[in-house]
Amino acid sequence: MIQYPACSSLITQQIAGEDRKIFRDKQKVADMKLYLVQHGEALKKEVDPERPLSDQGSADIDRLAALMKQAGIQVSRVIHSGKLRARQTAERLAQAIAPGVDLEVSGLINPNDNPGAFDWQSESWDRDTLVVGHLPFMAKLVSHMLVADENRVLIAFQPGSIVCVEQYDDVHWQLNWMLGPELLI
Repeated sequence: MIQYPACSSLITQQIAGEDRKIFRDKQKVADMKLYLVQHGEALKKEVDPERPLSDQGSADIDRLAALMKQAGIQVSRVIHSGKLRARQTAERLAQAIAPGVDLEVSGLINPNDNPGAFDWQSESWDRDTLVVGHLPFMAKLVSHMLVADENRVLIAFQPGSIVCVEQYDDVHWQLNWMLGPELLI
């Protein structure tokens, strides 16, 4: 029987198309976490050109906010695209996990923006951060951060989804968890 160090856990990671066993240090703490959220379900453009959150979208985000608060998640920064549905999502989540934090608007996280331009800013980040944006940008950002290929789809976002990624060694990002609104009661 193989003995593994007590401070490590054996995980399987897909590298270059193959499953490989690697160790992850249980005691190592992430340098930073990013909570990446696709805005909640919005009204159709034909109903309201500004596309605010629908009643369902508001309810989904409120449930997500309650879950995040219950889990003890707190962030020091909240960034959104400036579009109404993203701002409303960010406001609802910030009330639960970032009370008193000023919301920031980024012009680099709109639907068709380059994730490399936004990730470039992350080099100076040192705090857990919530980012609320849109598709296809959010999915491309995750792919860019995890495998340096924005065109390789790794995550199936839907309105109200959240993905948590962690940064280690100030360079490497890894997926921590993901949750969709259909799992929230």
